[in-house]
Amino acid sequence: MEGQTFHLSPVKRRQFLKGGLLFAGQFLLDSLDPFKTSASSHSSRVVIVQSDSIRAGGLKIHKQIVREMLETAMQNLFPGSPGKTVWKTLFSPKDVVAVKLNCLAGKGLSPHPELVEAIVAGLKSAGIPERHIILFDRLNEDLKRAGFKINRRPPGVICLGNDSAGYDPELIVYRSIGSLMSRVLTNYATAIINVPVLKDHGIVGFSGGMKNFFGVIHNPNKYHLNVGDPYVPDLSSYPLIKNKLRLIIFDAVNAQYDGGPPYIPRFAWPFNGLIAAADPVAVDYVGWQIIEEKRHEKGLPPLKAVNREPKYIFTAADSRHRLGTANPDQIQIIYKKVS
Repeated sequence: MEGQTFHLSPVKRRQFLKGGLLFAGQFLLDSLDPFKTSASSHSSRVVIVQSDSIRAGGLKIHKQIVREMLETAMQNLFPGSPGKTVWKTLFSPKDVVAVKLNCLAGKGLSPHPELVEAIVAGLKSAGIPERHIILFDRLNEDLKRAGFKINRRPPGVICLGNDSAGYDPELIVYRSIGSLMSRVLTNYATAIINVPVLKDHGIVGFSGGMKNFFGVIHNPNKYHLNVGDPYVPDLSSYPLIKNKLRLIIFDAVNAQYDGGPPYIPRFAWPFNGLIAAADPVAVDYVGWQIIEEKRHEKGLPPLKAVNREPKYIFTAADSRHRLGTANPDQIQIIYKKVS
């Protein structure tokens, strides 16, 4: 199945998992623009790359394998820009790139430093100096528990939590959101790479890319009502986030189908993959379906049956938010294996 591309339709969703992913449906052309969203008739591209060889023992992963996986994901997400030129297409040497991690759950269910190192290498290949790359999350302690070293100033890549960077004192009032935002985004970043993990969430159902931006505001606890709807898409549609977001790369080496957001090993499984997209809605939709399929495999009810269906994903695709597509007929899924 390597190299094939498919529609993900509701009828075919049950064919999603068993070791590797299985996709069925109509073939799509490989030249579609990954930035196309629900505003057009074109598909949004989501690339899933898996490798049975990625694990290096314990919680570590092989650096070379994850680099190959990331390169494969980027080449298939942006097929018009071969090799390392993909990064040069997306980023300018003048950019300051904020890489939003999700380290709440510690080493068991956070972005792997090896993957983040590969992302940094890609940015450097685009001519971006290390001092213009900022790895950040809510707290320094979250980052440290996930295996990252805090570095508040050059030389080297910057890595810090909002408790070090601080929040901009100007209150943002936008749709349902009233928050202070991390100075990483308000004062420094010209571009964002979102690096979430693949997991369920005990309140909002699914914690993916859009939900990860709750970690850039000072009061995310306010916005979990009504399964995060419309708060998640309202925050993601704030221009400072929407207009700077260039890329979403899920670290799906480990995934979790219940009990999230903390890491609970008995609900986790080795997905051994990366999921990449430019459409934040499409990639969240696909990630949600992977979680649903695993829940079904384990005999758990769908999230809707336990009042945790992440309807905010559909809200994000509506005519007001226009963040992407949640229509499975408009999502082009490309599956690749790396040996």
